[in-house]
Amino acid sequence: MATLALQQAAADALEQSFALPTYRIDTKTSAPDKFVNLTTTDWSQVTWKDIGRPFEVTNYSSERRQWEEEHHEAMPVQTQWEFFNRHFHDLFITDNLEARAKARQELFKAMGRLNFAEAVEAFTDLIQLAIWNRIHRVEDAVWDPRGKRALFEGMDVKKPNILFLGAADGYEAMQLLAMYPGGHAVLVDYDDFCRTDRFGKFPESYPFLGQDPSTGHYKTYHRADMDIDFDVADIRDLKYGKEFDIVISVGLIEHFPDEHKPHAIEFHRRFLKPGGYAIVTTPRLQFQSKLYYRIMGELVNFGYRELMTAHQMGLYLYENGFNILRCGVIKAHNGIIAQPR
Repeated sequence: MATLALQQAAADALEQSFALPTYRIDTKTSAPDKFVNLTTTDWSQVTWKDIGRPFEVTNYSSERRQWEEEHHEAMPVQTQWEFFNRHFHDLFITDNLEARAKARQELFKAMGRLNFAEAVEAFTDLIQLAIWNRIHRVEDAVWDPRGKRALFEGMDVKKPNILFLGAADGYEAMQLLAMYPGGHAVLVDYDDFCRTDRFGKFPESYPFLGQDPSTGHYKTYHRADMDIDFDVADIRDLKYGKEFDIVISVGLIEHFPDEHKPHAIEFHRRFLKPGGYAIVTTPRLQFQSKLYYRIMGELVNFGYRELMTAHQMGLYLYENGFNILRCGVIKAHNGIIAQPR
C-alpha cells in the first residue's frame, strides 16, 4: 500500500500546468512541446545573401545613457550585464498580480490629480507588467520547459559533465541534469549577483521533469537534488580543459557583433570532450520579440543585442566549424545542438 501511495504521489506531480504569483509550474508531457524542427536544413547551401543578417535591438535603457553622462565614458560591458541582471531578476521575483493592482491604483490616483507625468509612468508600468505576465506566467516562454526538453532530448550522454557559459540562473543546466540524471554542472557568470541571487535564490520547489534511471519513468527533480558548482569568472579566463560532455549557452552569442562571434563560438568548442555536444540558443527574430524589446527595452536593454532566425544562428555555427545535429525553434528562442567538425 505504501508503494502504491508513493507511485500515486509521483504521478500527481506530473501533468501539471498552473501559474504561481511569480512563475508557472509545467510538468506536462503532452503536446504541443512547441519545438519546430528545422534539422533537415542543408547548411552547405545556406548563404547570408539568402537569409539576411540579424536584427539589432538599439533602444537602450535611459539608465545606461544617464550612467554614461555621469561617468563621461561608455558603460563597460560587465556593468551593462550587472544592470540587466538586477532588472531582469526584479521581474522574476515580482508578484505580478499584486504589482499590477498597485499600478492600476497609481494610475487612477494620478488621473484624478490630473498629474499626466505620473499617469504615463503608472500606465507604462502596467503595460510592462502585463507583457511580462503574459510571457512568463501565462505562456512560460522564458523558461519554456516543454520546448527545452524537446530540444535537449536524444543526446548520447550519461551522467554528463556540463559547462554553462553565461549561466545567469542556471535554468537550462538544471533541466539537463533532470533529463540526464547523475551528472554535474559548472555554471559560469562574471556577475556574482547571478551566483547569490539569480541562481542562489532560484525557487527551491520548482520541479524539473526528467527521467528516473532506475525505472525509465518520468520523475521530478529540484535544485537541491543536483550537483552544481558556480564559478564567478569571465569565460575568457576559464582554465578548464576538454572535460565537458555538454557546453551550453543561452542567449549569449547574439550579444557579440559579427567580428567577435567566432571568438564567442570557439568557447563552445574549447572545453568539449571528443564527441561532446554544444547547445546554443538565441532569442528569435519574430514580431513578438521585436515588440517585447520595444516596450521592455527600458528595463532590460543595456548592451549590444540581436534577434536572429534559427538559420542565421545555424550558419554562424556551421561557418565556425560545427556540424548541426539538431536545429529548431521553441517559443521565444532558436535552439541548436552541434558537434565540432
